Amino acid sequence: MKIISIMIASALMAQSLQAKSTTALLGDAFAAGLPLSAGAYAYFKDNKEGQMQFIKSYTATMATTMALKYTVREKRPDTDEHDSFPSGHTSSAFAGASFIHQRYGWKMALVPYVAALYTGYSRIQVNRHHTHDVLAGAALALASSWYFVTPYKNVSIHALNDGKRNKIELTYNY
Repeated sequence: MKIISIMIASALMAQSLQAKSTTALLGDAFAAGLPLSAGAYAYFKDNKEGQMQFIKSYTATMATTMALKYTVREKRPDTDEHDSFPSGHTSSAFAGASFIHQRYGWKMALVPYVAALYTGYSRIQVNRHHTHDVLAGAALALASSWYFVTPYKNVSIHALNDGKRNKIELTYNY
């Protein structure tokens, strides 16, 4: 429930909300809110490893997206701009959703995936992207999360030596 609350709050506070329709507005909000929510969730769980994995995954996703936009130079369907491929909004939204999935499990990621799918749909619906732009953005984010993110483990075991004796520490995170 915390992730849903964080996601909604982040989406509502997103800065890039300069849209012309409700569809575009929600797509913009989810594109900003999903990665904010994912990073915030790792932060509030005090999950340093997850925070670093999110940073690596999100950075790789967005850097690759931007590099492709200015290398491929595909024309947008609604303007003469040549930065359509891949969809940055979809890359961003799926980066958040797929991080949550890879790190915390599919049950935690159901609502974020629905929001990410809506983001992709919105980019096509408002005629900012072609279908293949959206699919490529989603695929980049999924691949990045698959590469950089490992599942969160609630239990960890550490070997310790206090100078006098060897110890094994069992930690449970909740």
